[in-house]
Amino acid sequence: MRNRLSGLLVGRVAILAMVLVATANADDDRDNRSSAGDNELDQVREVIATGDYATAINKLDALHKKKRDDANVLNLLGYSYRKQGNFDQALTHYQSALKVQPGHRGANEYLGELYLETGQLQKAEERLAVLDKECFFSCKEFSDLKEAINEYKQKHGLN
Repeated sequence: MRNRLSGLLVGRVAILAMVLVATANADDDRDNRSSAGDNELDQVREVIATGDYATAINKLDALHKKKRDDANVLNLLGYSYRKQGNFDQALTHYQSALKVQPGHRGANEYLGELYLETGQLQKAEERLAVLDKECFFSCKEFSDLKEAINEYKQKHGLN
């Protein structure tokens, strides 16, 4: 009887763990939702995917005028500026996104990458720590930044 109860308990714990993982994974996309309109942001993401950051910035500026406190728009503005090499503008937009939504996974990851690109390893690791807390179980943003930090350390002989 005791073994049977133990087996039931283990089974229920396993089911609970699967539900938690599924919930965490479903929530992974929460930073991609936007009150500015998913269709408009999807179109901008397509432009970004082509590497046309100037056009993306123009479209994002228009979205930003409609909805000033949209962390997704601010994050993508930061990303586009960073990819153009305009680190000051990128930093400003990432920080604005994080003022609106401190746990924004994308902004934390990309800000960490910006810090690596500007030689600020400790600040990148701080962003990784934020993502570690934000991601109940591991998330793509945490894994990507962790990998970037490891590559940075290896490249600079810091392992």
